Amino acid sequence: MRPVLLVIAHGSRDPRHAATVHALTGRVRALRPGLRVETAFLDFNAPSVPQVLSALYADGVRDVVALPLLLTRAFHAKADVPAVLERSRAALPGLSVRVADVLGPSPLLTGALERRLAEAGLRPADRPTTGVVLASAGSSDPEAIAVIAEIAREWRHTGWCAVRPAFASAALPRTEDAVRALRAEGARRVVVAPYVLAPGRLPDRIAAGAAAAGADLVAEVLGAAPEVARLLLSRYDAASLAPARIPARSRVLSA
Repeated sequence: MRPVLLVIAHGSRDPRHAATVHALTGRVRALRPGLRVETAFLDFNAPSVPQVLSALYADGVRDVVALPLLLTRAFHAKADVPAVLERSRAALPGLSVRVADVLGPSPLLTGALERRLAEAGLRPADRPTTGVVLASAGSSDPEAIAVIAEIAREWRHTGWCAVRPAFASAALPRTEDAVRALRAEGARRVVVAPYVLAPGRLPDRIAAGAAAAGADLVAEVLGAAPEVARLLLSRYDAASLAPARIPARSRVLSA
């Protein structure tokens, strides 16, 4: 039997967050009929990770791939997810847990960003005169910030006149500052591409900053884009082949 896929989302008080996560896991199920896909949350929403793992265990499941629904290897991926999985596995003898890599970076995520921009009204012919703000939630982890900056640099080479990273919290620049900087540099059009998975407080902050600075358009969050669903399955497939173990809290097992 194939391992169960357990998607672990952060959670939010905003009901749109959980609804978006469930829409994404629903798309994953549709892409891979027969694969059991469960969803758990680290905070704010139910069910929790221990609740889902205990229910799976009671149902006879002993092989699980845990997939953090995160875009970078920041604090939640390095500490929270390994800690909760370690506690749960200690309480459930014989449970095998493989931990998939976080989602980013990936060309599939870049494809999802471009899909959202096109859905917001950006035309292919606009690309050479458009500056893009790649707006992330932000992190105090330097590794995560460096990853966002590198994604922006790489994306710039696909034909945009400029791509700048921005952050809703913990790091600078803010979205509104990046929009204004691109305007000052002569970009004819400035668009904001949220590099976030689900709606919530920080994505709302990104949208508010974009509006305050006069961005021409703001794309939707990545959400249940087909590219994101395919990426989840890619991470699952890679982790399924890895030795079953919980990673140390300082890092996440690469898949």
